[in-house]
Amino acid sequence: PAGSIVLRPLRLQLSVKLTCANRLTSGLCCQNSLIGRASLTNSPHGEHLRLCPQDYTCCSSQMEETLALQSERDFLKSVENHSQFLLTTFTQRQRRFDEFFRELIDLSEKSMNQMFTKTYGRLFTQNSHVFQELFVELRRYYSGGSVSLTEVLSDFWSRLVERVFTLVNPQYQFSDDYLECVSKHAEQLQPFGDVPRKLRVQVSRAFIAARALSQGLAAGRDIVNKATKMTPDSECMRGLMRQWYCPLCRGMPSLRPCRAFCLNVMKGCLANQADLDTEWDYFIDALYHVAEKLEGPFNMELAVDSISVKVSEAIMHMQENSVSISTKVFQGCGNPRPVPARSKRSPKESGGNRRPFRTYTPDEKPTTAAGTNLDRLVRMMKLPYLSVTELKERLRPMGSFWVSLPHTICNDEKMAADVTNEDRCWNGQTRGRYLPEVMGDGLANQINNPEVEVDIGRPDVKTRQLIMELRVASNKLRHAQSGQDMDFMDSEEGSGSGGDDASERYNDDWPGYGPHSPPFSKPPRNAASNPAKPPRVRERNGPKGNRNHGRVPSATSQLASSLLPFLVLPFVLMKAPWWR
Repeated sequence: PAGSIVLRPLRLQLSVKLTCANRLTSGLCCQNSLIGRASLTNSPHGEHLRLCPQDYTCCSSQMEETLALQSERDFLKSVENHSQFLLTTFTQRQRRFDEFFRELIDLSEKSMNQMFTKTYGRLFTQNSHVFQELFVELRRYYSGGSVSLTEVLSDFWSRLVERVFTLVNPQYQFSDDYLECVSKHAEQLQPFGDVPRKLRVQVSRAFIAARALSQGLAAGRDIVNKATKMTPDSECMRGLMRQWYCPLCRGMPSLRPCRAFCLNVMKGCLANQADLDTEWDYFIDALYHVAEKLEGPFNMELAVDSISVKVSEAIMHMQENSVSISTKVFQGCGNPRPVPARSKRSPKESGGNRRPFRTYTPDEKPTTAAGTNLDRLVRMMKLPYLSVTELKERLRPMGSFWVSLPHTICNDEKMAADVTNEDRCWNGQTRGRYLPEVMGDGLANQINNPEVEVDIGRPDVKTRQLIMELRVASNKLRHAQSGQDMDFMDSEEGSGSGGDDASERYNDDWPGYGPHSPPFSKPPRNAASNPAKPPRVRERNGPKGNRNHGRVPSATSQLASSLLPFLVLPFVLMKAPWWR
């Protein structure tokens, strides 16, 4: 109908329905413009316009206001489209890597359960909660819980050494304080050899890097979401309207803005986003290097796959060296009391028909409940979208994204004229070359922006918050590159999560690490006295009671008290004649 038209600017491929205020003049002018007859003879003068040049025009005030709102929507849609690559990468990769890492932990636990069940059967299944607690804590750490990996593993080994020590010396009875003495000096005794340190370094580095990568991808997703959800101010909207829709009001709907004109408008509207650039580049670089670590020395697959094997090696080591270890303990903690003859059990009662605990060759590596080798399962799960190499390739072009965004938008042929058309583009007033210089990047460089008036003295609060979020995420990632967890720097410094172990190679053939602690040798003392630690609260349940190290008893401590008898008993029976 007359006075109601549909505009279809080729540069935007949009449909905007406008109603001309004056059916006899403005409506006729707009219709003529759309069919290429840019005659403004019958159009009114533009004193009523607030944004476009106040010359002869075919736009009413209402049309100008409608077009200004449309230009804002066009701008936000363009920013969203050009940032979609970032958002998709961060969102999809974070979800898929997170699922992958969690599945690896589940497979590792299943592998351990099958390995120990196959060796000890019901004796292990009845007491599997010890290792279940270990994996509960590992999952809690990966999920972002306030958990120290060093403390988790230290707790596990300390309970394990007490139980194994009891089981390799069945002819003695040990008090709670005596076993606490054993646990206290386990680092000097090294009853499990170098296995705990190896496992601690391997697991800590891999879990720290995996958690950092997952959290880093989530942080990138959230920051992109926040940075692209903006509300252009009035000055930005004025610039957007002038470059995209004022040509329409001048009767030249197909004329696109000059590229330099577009750049000045975009640099003004995106000045705060450009200020993210420095911290953004640090963040992307840190994320890239953590991905590299996971691809190489901090490999999560190898770390979780090695837990069950290394635990079995540790127990085997203590069994094989039980005589020398026991001698040192007796020297330092005192001579224990022998078990009364009537309470000694026969080999049959002790489960002597059990197969001894053994380690596995590479061909016999533990398998999952489905009977498939864990490595093969992992390889099957590594679909292309989970490739760390593919993630790194997607991270590379993300650098300098925010300062490049104005150029990316203005390089779109729908948004601005090509640089080869400098004399045949819209310069803000008419068709012709755009003369003002293009501004620099960032808020401070917009002080003389001719298209968008920017208050450089009022930094955007939202942008400052995003910069701080980027710094926090980058710091976590940089610490993860060296195997350090920033949340536990004070408690774990030098403990293997990035301390003195930072330069160690990452394989099972590490050379001996540094000078060992001096041999544990102290004069015999009363085993019941231990002034180095405060008295512990104990709960008695039965004749022997339960110890809790001053902590609330956990599933791990309960397993330690019940599992190790089964693991070591066969060896006890073989070695018992030596102790007698």
